Amino acid sequence: MIPAEPFDARLVASRALAPAVRELVFERADGRAFRFEPGQWVNLVLPLPDGEIKRAYSIASAPQEGSPRFELAVTRVLGGPGSQHLHDLTEGATLRAIGPHGLFTRAPDEAAPSLFVGTGTGVTPLRSMLLAALAERGPRAAGPLWLLFGARDEADILYRAELEALARAHPDLRYEVTLSRPDPSWTGRRGYVQEHLPELVGELRAAGGTVPPRAYVCGLDRMVSAVRDQLRNEQGFDRKRVHAERYD
Repeated sequence: MIPAEPFDARLVASRALAPAVRELVFERADGRAFRFEPGQWVNLVLPLPDGEIKRAYSIASAPQEGSPRFELAVTRVLGGPGSQHLHDLTEGATLRAIGPHGLFTRAPDEAAPSLFVGTGTGVTPLRSMLLAALAERGPRAAGPLWLLFGARDEADILYRAELEALARAHPDLRYEVTLSRPDPSWTGRRGYVQEHLPELVGELRAAGGTVPPRAYVCGLDRMVSAVRDQLRNEQGFDRKRVHAERYD
């Protein structure tokens, strides 16, 4: 396990991922490599007028040897001073950070068929895991990697162009999106992620052969609990093969 440590992080880039979500790219101000495992998170110390506060964010990027950079995705919360502060940051601003933290991780060379289920910014640690796995294995992964992402509407689909391109380039990466409040023109999946689990789990098991699959689930508590319980109680997953993290 990589030990957590405090360091100064400088914002080097920022862009909108969705109407209420911004991607923030930080780098260690000292230029040292930021070492972390796919799926981990960092604390940011935010200097607000009423005093410092800490906010935890999953790392959305994959580890890169020697790189000081890491990416976050921050949802602007109505009335939330922390998220508003981060959305207002300008490039070059420096914050105190502490990390990495967390046990919700996946080794890049994990060979088991893997189902990733995320909603909202819960997709960020899953993206880190996927990117790390694809970088480790090259164009063809050692086992199927399937991502089921849930959002409210089409504008809230995070990293859409990137993930669609990766799915086209990597035969074993399957990318599925379901919307809970889609426009009439939407032709993809509809409803909540848990409604699509029986179909996808069955197909993943067929694609993965004799190796039991693993599941990685991240999002709000209600979704995580529903998906975890269904995988364990209805889909026959061993408890140790369902890995989950909630962020509310």
